[in-house]
Amino acid sequence: MTWKPGDRTRATDSMIRVDQAGEYGATRIYAGQLAIMGHRSPAARSIAGMALQEERHRQFFDRMIAERGVRPTLLQPIWNVAGFALGAVTAAIGPKAAMACTAAVETEIDKHYADQLVELGDSDPELSAAVVDFQAEELEHKEIALASGAEDAPAYPLMSAVIRAGCRVAIAAAKRI
Repeated sequence: MTWKPGDRTRATDSMIRVDQAGEYGATRIYAGQLAIMGHRSPAARSIAGMALQEERHRQFFDRMIAERGVRPTLLQPIWNVAGFALGAVTAAIGPKAAMACTAAVETEIDKHYADQLVELGDSDPELSAAVVDFQAEELEHKEIALASGAEDAPAYPLMSAVIRAGCRVAIAAAKRI
């Protein structure tokens, strides 16, 4: 089944808006981390690979926004700066902190995508298929981060809790604004 104008729902518009914003934010986090870390360390190479996947996700949602006439979030300039800053700060703390950031973000994104899939049911096969695909890649990112020592980062429980709370706030805001 192919999506057609008139098939739009407010819920689906909101999902596409928040998913595009989230994927954009992820690309900015990784850009900030790579700006500090460079591209030579094993952690930086892992981050660069994850960044490429996030860019592919963002491009998909950019296309959906254009094709379906969904208004993008008005908060994108904030995600640009905040995402880059979060990435730069965590990378400046060290590679394990950069990976702790990834693990925290991906924990929330996994939950967010799981909730979306329940809400979507079989109403939008194209969006559902993308969310399933992207969710699997986000879980891979989390596993890479954990295997790379994310939980050994300084103040990991606090850092993780703050980043996860920030993700929840960003998701709620991007759905509406």
